[in-house]
This record gives sequence, structure tokens and C-alpha cells, in this order.
Amino acid sequence: MSSMDIHEILEYLPHRFPFLLLDRVVSLELGKEIVAIKNVTINEPFFPGHFPYHPVMPGVLIVEAMAQAAAVLSFKTTGLKPSEDTVYYFAGIDKARFKKPVIPGDQLELKVAIDRIIRGIGKYKGQALVNGEIVAEAELMCILKTIN
Repeated sequence: MSSMDIHEILEYLPHRFPFLLLDRVVSLELGKEIVAIKNVTINEPFFPGHFPYHPVMPGVLIVEAMAQAAAVLSFKTTGLKPSEDTVYYFAGIDKARFKKPVIPGDQLELKVAIDRIIRGIGKYKGQALVNGEIVAEAELMCILKTIN
């Protein structure tokens, strides 16, 4: 099991502000699972519009954070890094459930496990937790693509 700071995360994700949704990887077991952290602050660019008087992190961004964790896990597992030629695309979401709002000051713990990977298509099970309580969960599908 290993951890990653933001500098190493930036090596494995092509995302940048305002769309980079991981701050740290707490643990990563190659071929199995990852636990990552997203610190949610009032300075997030989506809060002024979602919602001005009751800021809530959009559920789609919580799922995107899980997908970014899945991409890091997949890149690390395969020994690849994103480049001008390769990228992990988000290809599907199933059984997404949102159980509790995520608000400024929360720390999202993102747990993503590989269900299976066949011919570059990965299926994952993800959970987002705040203070040990599940706030969202989903099954994700990502695909490794070569882009030209």
C-alpha cells in the first residue's frame, strides 16, 4: 500500500484547476483499490451557483472525483501515465446514489475498488464518505483510449 501527494497525483491525472478533484491519496493497492481525499472548501468555483444560500457540492462532481481516483488506480496498476497519446475516459455510471449533501468544510474520502478490467475497459465500485458515513456511491466504467 502506498500514498501519493498532490505532486504525484498531477503526474497521473491530466486534470487541472478547476477540475482536479483529488488532493491526496491515502492508500493504493495495485490492482485492487484506492483511498483518496478531496478537501471541500467554500472557495470551490461551483459553490456560488450551487446554491448561493446553501452551498452543496454537485453530485456529478462527487462521482467525477471517484472516477479520477479510479483513473489514478488504473494508471498506477498498468504502469502507464497519461500523455498526449493516452487518456482514461469516463464511459459509464450505474447505481449512483446520493445519501447526504456534501458542504464546505467536509473532507470527502473516496474509496474505489476495481471490479474487473478486460481489454482496457475497467469496472469499479466507488464510495464517497464524510466522517465515515457514506454520502454517495456508484458503479463506474472507464476506458483506456489512445488518442491521435
